[in-house]
Amino acid sequence: MNIANRILELCNERNISINKLAELSEITQSTLNSIMNNNDPNPQIKTLDRICTGLEITLAVFFAEEKPELELGVLRLLDTAKKLTPEQREYLQKFLDTLNKE
Repeated sequence: MNIANRILELCNERNISINKLAELSEITQSTLNSIMNNNDPNPQIKTLDRICTGLEITLAVFFAEEKPELELGVLRLLDTAKKLTPEQREYLQKFLDTLNKE
């Protein structure tokens, strides 16, 4: 997998620039540009983790070879839901049920 191409693909899906991604990821533009220009084709995992945070995805989604069957928005919801407590999940489910009734 070409990391730079994957980053570009994900940025295009979200309609954000590489510079905006650097800001969202809290990494320097020079670090991200180094990856994008293949000067650093194997960045550190902590750098990739920050990029994933900026893209609002997990590392697993980043490295997935196949397109997930679920839309990225749904995957983001699932990732967020996984981090909730059981009580918070119940509140979320009730909220979603309310939205679904409208």
